[in-house]
Amino acid sequence: MIRTYSELRRIESFEDRFRYLALRGEVGRSTFGFDRYINQKFYTSSEWRHIRNQIIVRDNGCDLGVAGYEIYDRIYIHHLKPMTVIDIRYADESMLDPNNLISTTHQTHNAIHYGDEDYFPGLSSHVNPTTRNSGREE
Repeated sequence: MIRTYSELRRIESFEDRFRYLALRGEVGRSTFGFDRYINQKFYTSSEWRHIRNQIIVRDNGCDLGVAGYEIYDRIYIHHLKPMTVIDIRYADESMLDPNNLISTTHQTHNAIHYGDEDYFPGLSSHVNPTTRNSGREE
């Protein structure tokens, strides 16, 4: 399934956006292994820093770009199409494509990759802005 920001933005609720993005991977399964230095080099590039800032502005600093879910900690930028070593080596254009990127919290990013709704301690409190803990770990 190819996921895109243009499709994602048609989905209104945080919960439904999360379900659309969920990859249901395995915790501890390596994506870069010994080639981890390659993605770290990418994440320190000026191109990445520039597009990262654009995505944060576009999403108003909100988790999954949902208004009312402001991120008060570090903002992660999630690739809707997971990035691979080959993508980096061959400069796949999707790595810097805004249609492939969304702002998330660390918790939401990990849940997209490795979890499901159970990953959030009480999904209803996470997705309800009136009871949410503002994205901070307690």
